[in-house]
Amino acid sequence: MTTLLVSHSDCLYHDTSPGHPESPDRLRAVMDALEAAEFGALVREDAPTATDEQLLRAHPQEVLSMIAGAVDESALEGYCHIDADTVVSPGSFLAARRAAGAVCHAVGAVALGEAGNAFCAVRPPGHHAESRRPMGFCLFNNIVIGALEARAVHGLRRVAVVDFDVHHGNGTQELFAADPDLFYASTHQSPLYPGTGMASETGVGNILNLPLGAGSGGEALRRALAKEIFPALEAFGPDLLMISAGFDGHRNDPLAGLAFDEDDFESATDMLCEAAQRLCEGRVVSTLEGGYNLTDLAASAAGHVRALMRHG
Repeated sequence: MTTLLVSHSDCLYHDTSPGHPESPDRLRAVMDALEAAEFGALVREDAPTATDEQLLRAHPQEVLSMIAGAVDESALEGYCHIDADTVVSPGSFLAARRAAGAVCHAVGAVALGEAGNAFCAVRPPGHHAESRRPMGFCLFNNIVIGALEARAVHGLRRVAVVDFDVHHGNGTQELFAADPDLFYASTHQSPLYPGTGMASETGVGNILNLPLGAGSGGEALRRALAKEIFPALEAFGPDLLMISAGFDGHRNDPLAGLAFDEDDFESATDMLCEAAQRLCEGRVVSTLEGGYNLTDLAASAAGHVRALMRHG
């Protein structure tokens, strides 16, 4: 078995305007780091474009039409703001389809036993995108689209998502909250954007929020995994474990205030993969979310993939 890396150069053509933190350079930094010799054993595949059928499992047609319309409008001036933070350009709709398609492709490869686990190096990110509202740099909710693909196509009925991005994945929570066969656990800084993710938000018993105070370090992340998330995963019994891998909890990230470092992300990934070995035959699909200090994003993503490769 191997670790699969799924990406596509089209994700670079989502131009968010000069100075925007969610820039194409983020993906370039990650992909450059994964060119190191230690990652030579990765199986590298191009992301397909997500089909309308795949996207429509998570988002209604009016959302697809709205995003397409905003992208068309951007052709006139180069950019169109969906909200204050979420900007599209002429390449954005295809990039977003590639990002969602990457996760669906990775889910298929892992479900069919063609890869032990997978990492999707894509942008735009996805976990803030609600069913009817793109927001927070996110257009489509990539990880939810992948989770619903796992169920609809591959018979993996119970899907768990663990999200260690510094920001709460409000979109993933919203899309999962009413379905007991979907589980979402999040560690995130609080208070912080988007203002959701309180411990009291539990869905139908399938949502676990573990807010962390500013300055929390890697030990807080490992403790949350060991003491709270893994027992909840054991009780849930997933067929597939997915990871929203945001690296903006790094101590040097400009958008938040946690104190993780790249070794913390690597050790957390080891822990998640070990849990997946116990619970779902090692099936893990991870996708890139946040991380805005380019140097530390690259090092953190490399540590994450290094750990996936130990378990692939």
